[in-house]
Amino acid sequence: MASKKPGKLVKAAVEKAVDKVTEMVNPPIPGVPNSEPPSLDEPTEPRAPLPPKPDQTGPETVSPTGAPTGAPKLSMGQQGEFLTTSAGARLYDTDHSLKAGERGPTLLQDHHLREKIMHFDHERIPERVVHARGYGAHGTFVGYGTASNVCKAAFLGDGVETQVFVRFSTVLGSRGSADTVRDTRGFATKFYTQEGNFDLVGNNIPVFFIQDGIKFPDVIHAGKPHPDREIPQAQSAHDTFWDFVSTHTEATHHVMWNMSDRGIPRSYRTMEGFGVHTFRLVNAEGGTTLAKFHWKPKLGVHSLVWEEAQMINGIDPDFHRRDLADAIESGAHPQWELGVQLFPDTPRQTFEGIDLLDSTKFVPEELAPVQPIGLLTLNRNTMNFFAETEQVAFHLGNLVPGIDVTDDPLFQSRLFSYLDTQLTRLAGPNFNQIPINRPHAPVNDMFRDGYHQHAVHAGVAPYKPNTLDGGNPFEASAADRPFVEVAQPLPKAAKVRQSPASFSDHYTQPRLFWLSLSPVEKEHLVRAFTFELGKCYEQAIKERQLRVLANVDPTLCAEVAKGLGLPAPAPAVQPKKVAPSPALSQVGKTWPTDGRMIGIVVDPADLDGVRTVRETILAAGMVPLLIAPTGGPIGDSGLVAQRTFLTARSVEFDALLLAGSPPPGPDAAPARDAKAGAPGGLVDPRVVLMVQECFRHAKAIGAWGAGQAALEASGVAGAGIAVGDDATKVLGEVAALLGAHRVWERFPATIS
Repeated sequence: MASKKPGKLVKAAVEKAVDKVTEMVNPPIPGVPNSEPPSLDEPTEPRAPLPPKPDQTGPETVSPTGAPTGAPKLSMGQQGEFLTTSAGARLYDTDHSLKAGERGPTLLQDHHLREKIMHFDHERIPERVVHARGYGAHGTFVGYGTASNVCKAAFLGDGVETQVFVRFSTVLGSRGSADTVRDTRGFATKFYTQEGNFDLVGNNIPVFFIQDGIKFPDVIHAGKPHPDREIPQAQSAHDTFWDFVSTHTEATHHVMWNMSDRGIPRSYRTMEGFGVHTFRLVNAEGGTTLAKFHWKPKLGVHSLVWEEAQMINGIDPDFHRRDLADAIESGAHPQWELGVQLFPDTPRQTFEGIDLLDSTKFVPEELAPVQPIGLLTLNRNTMNFFAETEQVAFHLGNLVPGIDVTDDPLFQSRLFSYLDTQLTRLAGPNFNQIPINRPHAPVNDMFRDGYHQHAVHAGVAPYKPNTLDGGNPFEASAADRPFVEVAQPLPKAAKVRQSPASFSDHYTQPRLFWLSLSPVEKEHLVRAFTFELGKCYEQAIKERQLRVLANVDPTLCAEVAKGLGLPAPAPAVQPKKVAPSPALSQVGKTWPTDGRMIGIVVDPADLDGVRTVRETILAAGMVPLLIAPTGGPIGDSGLVAQRTFLTARSVEFDALLLAGSPPPGPDAAPARDAKAGAPGGLVDPRVVLMVQECFRHAKAIGAWGAGQAALEASGVAGAGIAVGDDATKVLGEVAALLGAHRVWERFPATIS
């Protein structure tokens, strides 16, 4: 092959350097559709498929039975330059069906038409009954080695790196519902360990609605849309849900968490995760310890405010999905520490009077501190949502040596349910052979055939014992580290359908949760109860739930009753005196600001300081988004606007900086953009609205130079506003405010 001429090489090098400098000045905006920008006209020269974007990767390329294949991770489903049938025959046309003449009937022999339509008709699979709305990402988990004295699981060893896939989700909504509804969030992690897959399938709330899995269909039926009208979608603010929880009082604790700010997280990246159940850990000597798993986000726990969540549902229903994907793509890889609370494995399986087998109870961290045992980092987005996030199958029975189950009745039911549901959703028993589910350890299970069997098994004796296959597979000895169930003595008892007496206290822990919140968090909780119950039609349901709240705390009940215009009932159960758990509050802590979104309003006539501030934000690991009257290049400054006054809304940003006071744009009219409101004023009304919303939602605001006029036009003043002539100094003050998540002083509270 002839080499390029020196002149062309120099020119190519210069162009590459210019592109690199341009990228440094204007880094790619997260979320662009592909790894290369499209051409203006449809390409006609055949070429291979475009590679994935740098942040994307598929599952590990192992065989259906866990053997490394040597294929690169970026191997894609599509290959070659040309369009083909599913059998590989090249096609010359896919725009016209085969007809008897240009205006004649379509012919039955058109095998391409039949195949194309047939496959399209069967592209969808049943969505999950719960947790249908989800989003996933790949990452790594590195063990600290600190759990070695209580757990022999190899992946927890010091420095051991394990590939993981994490799926976040809402519970009640369908696949097409919104991200920021008030709901519990799923936090499911698949560890591809060298001892087999371990699935930690938890939530962002440490307790559950029910104590026994036999009630799971009931609570979900109650929370789902009413069966006659199929409304409301992805919401608990309706009669059937509150009818159930007001009569099924063991749900009270979970409801308290759900009605708190925890029910509307700001981001998956700022969300805690909990294993919910108590697990039994086994060490190398066979000793056992009871444990609860926790995921602690490095960015801290942060939530939306209710109005913000409602606005996002309409403006960007994919808000949480986009936030996670954009953070990973921009290099702000979210991290969580995995921690455990440890308890002695006693016959009663209680700790400080708390029944560890009751999934409606948790153990305050002040009684049993969370001990970090490893670090999770999500650093790769999926290549294909369906193949990975939709087809991933979690199962609580996917355990590894050193981690075992307990007799928690909800845990026991989930061991059945998570396995059973895959048979319908993924069409058969071979779902673990789907690439995203394949173990990274050797598989020799003697399972054969069935729908979608991908493994080509050799041998003639898939049974034990055998001699025809040389006795293979062999049962592992103790030295080979098999999974062994812990032998536990059973209590002397008869078959019964009842719960232990220790399960009967439904109010003490909800009261503990209430007393642990800051005044502003209590206000939010009261408003949530008032809103949800206010959406119910039946008066009896509201009154019944007030009786429940009276047993939790009289002040809580009185405040909700006031909002509903109803009398507050007296408690039927005298509230117990409990010590609060400060660890439950989101207020009063300071956290890193990595990945925070900073909106910068610019005026093309005044760009002083914008470039410096933008570079400082990028260097600090945050994401600046320039907001201008129109998109694209901002004059000849070299800066590019990522948002316009038409497309931007305050809910997208964690803080807002005002570098200019742009006059009303040509589209600042109600007919073009209803956000503009009535005409008038010297500053574009969309900018004024953004400032007012940020202030109302307790977000940090900064203004310098000409931007101070926009601040004045908005009519806001008070805590959390940084003003000055030095842009860098203003940014520093705003960044400091971001560490607290919100300017909490803007939320005056009347409840102590």
